[in-house]
This record gives sequence, structure tokens and C-alpha cells, in this order.
Amino acid sequence: MKINQLCKGVMTLCMVSAILAGCHSTSKSSREPVTYTNPLPVALGDPFMLSASDGKYYMYGTGGVEKGFGAYSSDNLADWQYEGQVYSGDNPQSWTLKNYWAPEVYEIDGKYYLFFSADWKVNPTDELENFRIGVAVADQPTGPFREVSDKPLFDPGYPIIDANILRHDGKTYLYYSRCCYKNPVESEVADWARARKLFDEIEESWVYGVEIANDFTTVIGEPVLLLQPPSGMSDLQTEWESRSVTSGEVNRRWTEGSFAFEHGDKIYMMYSANYFGGQHYAVGYATSDHPLGPFTKAPNNPVLEKNTAAGGEVTGTGHNMVLRPKEGEKMYTVYHGRTVKTGDERVVFIDELKIDEQGVLTVDGPSTTEKELQE
Repeated sequence: MKINQLCKGVMTLCMVSAILAGCHSTSKSSREPVTYTNPLPVALGDPFMLSASDGKYYMYGTGGVEKGFGAYSSDNLADWQYEGQVYSGDNPQSWTLKNYWAPEVYEIDGKYYLFFSADWKVNPTDELENFRIGVAVADQPTGPFREVSDKPLFDPGYPIIDANILRHDGKTYLYYSRCCYKNPVESEVADWARARKLFDEIEESWVYGVEIANDFTTVIGEPVLLLQPPSGMSDLQTEWESRSVTSGEVNRRWTEGSFAFEHGDKIYMMYSANYFGGQHYAVGYATSDHPLGPFTKAPNNPVLEKNTAAGGEVTGTGHNMVLRPKEGEKMYTVYHGRTVKTGDERVVFIDELKIDEQGVLTVDGPSTTEKELQE
């Protein structure tokens, strides 16, 4: 399968064209530097940016339209224009019902493929959370996207969200998050919460990976558990991944919003922890030698979190992706957050991401000061 404008860099043979390099028709030196200030003028959750072969960037995310997704376009990553609704699940042929979340769009062989989460109409036991993952296709990045099937990609028997794909050695891998819903887990953190009469049980969400067919129609093999919240209180990751519980905010610990990419000889998987609607939402990463793990969480986690303790104004930073602009050597992470001014509304941020010679990943954010983009 050929991916348009494929350039070797951050990812080897990866379908995620959002971080692939391409070419502008004008030289970098002929343009004035582009500056921007976070947050960007876009109110979306779970943002995803596509670097398309037409020379533009396209942004998709959760919110903004009823029963579907809209899109924004930009020539420079700083100035964004709304393109309207690009996918609608409001039709009799759709398998979806409501709660359209976390879209990601990939450009492959002249087509555009949308992966997304939504509530499945088939719900015989009347579950409160009945999310599954679907795929839609379009001829343009602005749609209209039409579902490739009248049913979800697959049914693992529990609600799932936050689809992300990676191509490695000619194979395609799907990553997703099993929802916390009806997934109570015993751990030292759960014991701690019960002892303090905060919560009777702690539900968790976990990240899985599974191989899928290169045409996105079927799952190959069984899903593999890749990431989950730590069990022991002494684990280095427990403190930051449990803040929604230890603060008394909610009886759930999340591992969600995964984004996998290749760098050097490693596969990096970034992920979000804590309540997506709260101030403690934050991002960490893990690395592996193989797309289906095992993954090892990084000791410098979290790499992106609220900055209010340091005098900043940003909270709720999470559900990120990684972008390599067309001409630059820099990498950026795109994510949502909240500020004092935006209140509960999620807005989009973009900050530089670096990986040093030892493979340590860091993020220069969250920022709210003027910066220059290498686009």
C-alpha cells in the first residue's frame, strides 16, 4: 500500500501522514517566520492534525457539530479556517447513535480515512457506555466521509474509544482504549481509596493493540493489553496517573488517547491519564521494540501537565498527537487544554516536542507565550 508524500523520518512506513514530511511549492527562506500564541483559535477536544498532500494542514476533533465531526484548514499551522461538517452519523445506514469522539484522518493512496469512536446502535442490554470504533472514507480531507461498513470495525465485548493506527513492516496496528465502564480493578490505590472512604471501587481504562487488515476491514488475532495504570503505591507512575482518585475527583483511573509513532529503533506510545474533564489530565509516554509491546513507561513522566503550580493558567492538558511539519526538522505535539479564560471549554494547543540522543522525550509546554513555528 502506497502512502502519498511518504518521507522517512519519525515513522518508518507509518500511515500517520500527520507526521510525514512533504514539500511546499515555495522555499522556506522566501517566507516570513510564522508566530503563534496558545491556545490556537479552535475550540475542540482530542485534536488531530493531518499534513495533507495538497500542501495544507487539516484539523479534526471532538465537538463543534452535532452527530459527527467538522474540520479546519490552515496553510501555516497558526491561522485556521473552518471548513464545515465533514462527517455525519445522522443517517439510517450508520451504525452510530451519539457521542462522536476522537477522530483521526489518514491519507492513503489518494483517499482519506477517518477513524472515530461513537455509541453503537446495537445495545440489547442497554449499556450506559456502548462505544465502538468505526472507519469512514472520503476523496477529500474536507469530506464528505462515508462509512466503509454498516457496523463497527470490530466488537471486543466492551466499550472502546480513541483509535490510532501505525504501519510497521508492512502490517497495520490499531490501538484503542477500553473504557473504565464496568471495569473495576483491585490495586493498592483502590485499597487506599477505600480506607479513606473516598470510593468503594476504582474503575480503570486500558490501552490495547491489535493487528488489522491493511484495508481496515477486519481484525487479525486477539487484542493485546499494552498499558494500564500501575497497581502499587510505590510505582513511580502511580502518583501522576492517580491524581483524579487521590484528589477525590472521581473513582476512575484512565489510560487513553494513545498515539504511537516510530523514532530511531523504538516505538513511542504517548498516552493520557486522569479525568479528561478535570484539571489533572496529563500526558506520559512509553517505548517498545515491537508494535504490540511490551511497552515500558518513561521515568520522566508526565511530560505534559497543568502549569498552575508554577504560576501558569493551563490545566487539563491531554489527548495529544505528534506532528512533523512539511519542511522542518522539529516535531510538535498537538493537544487540548483549558485556561482561566476558556473555562470548561477545551481548546487546542501546539508545542514543540523533542527526543534527545538517549531517547528521552520532552515537551516544551504547556505554553501561552508567543512562539515561532517551523512549518
